[in-house]
Amino acid sequence: MNDLVIETVDPHDRDAFDAFYDVYLAAEHAMGDVASPWMREEVRASFLEQGARRWIGGFRGLRDGRVVVVGQVSTPLLDNLDSATLAVHVHPGSQRRGLATQMVQRLEVEARERGRALLNAESVWSHEAGSEGAGEPGPEFARASGYELGLGDVKRVLELPVPAGLLDGLAAEAAPHHAAYTLRSFAGPVPEDLVDGWARLTSTLMTEAPTGELEREPESADPAVVREDEALLARQGRRKYNTVALDARGDVVAYSDVATTEHEPGKAYQWGTLVRRDARGHRLGLAVKVANLRLLQARRPDLTQLTTYNAEVNAHMVGVNERLGFVPIARLGEFQKRLVVGT
Repeated sequence: MNDLVIETVDPHDRDAFDAFYDVYLAAEHAMGDVASPWMREEVRASFLEQGARRWIGGFRGLRDGRVVVVGQVSTPLLDNLDSATLAVHVHPGSQRRGLATQMVQRLEVEARERGRALLNAESVWSHEAGSEGAGEPGPEFARASGYELGLGDVKRVLELPVPAGLLDGLAAEAAPHHAAYTLRSFAGPVPEDLVDGWARLTSTLMTEAPTGELEREPESADPAVVREDEALLARQGRRKYNTVALDARGDVVAYSDVATTEHEPGKAYQWGTLVRRDARGHRLGLAVKVANLRLLQARRPDLTQLTTYNAEVNAHMVGVNERLGFVPIARLGEFQKRLVVGT
């Protein structure tokens, strides 16, 4: 008999949201170092957002009045209009009871009702388990639910600060190759004179970076979306540190950004790094990453660890990160499933 009751989460109801988040965090913590959970106020701010870029909904499953499983659905509203991203977390004390399957089914119904047929999901596992995650509970559950691994990523961490001598040497090595370009670093929101070029370049990250077998479209290049995201970051207690490379016309041709959060002292997260296709071959990827690390360490000497994820097949960027001192600690798989029309 199915006694699981699944209901939507009202982010304005603090008790309901906190019960949702407590299960999410317990499930993440049970995975140890392979996980990088969002902090409570970061998730709450995302749920409360009523912007133009995305819709996010939370769901919680109760058994005997206690939340035992939670789920999320996120749908882009300006691009990738066939897609939705799903996530499920089961409380460690309630696993292997079919709860995740029931939640996935509910989330898939929600996605279908919102006109989405291409479903995305992620799973993490230990680095030692290999690129397929064979025998690991997360990827095995994804496959059993009809999701196929489209791209394998590796989670790496870098202990901070990186020695100034190492950064100086790498910068000097790259400099002769990008003499025609100018590097510019800044903290916080993108300056007004760069926002159009920033929007155009960052919108292509999801398709210009390795995609494996994943189906993806470029994201919206509207500068208003950049400002909307920046406002959300502020509400989440996050701050970004950024470096761009500009060509002779002042166009943004490369960028790298790192995010910090007031909720995790000492930690930072490498987000995107991308060089525009026609500007590659000038060591700009290395140059913007080194310059951004210099900015980060100058402004935030309190930071002790930087986390990043790279597609395992992205040999060039992996090589850059290894030279900086990043070491692998876990894996992340990006899975997809296409719903069959009419079922």
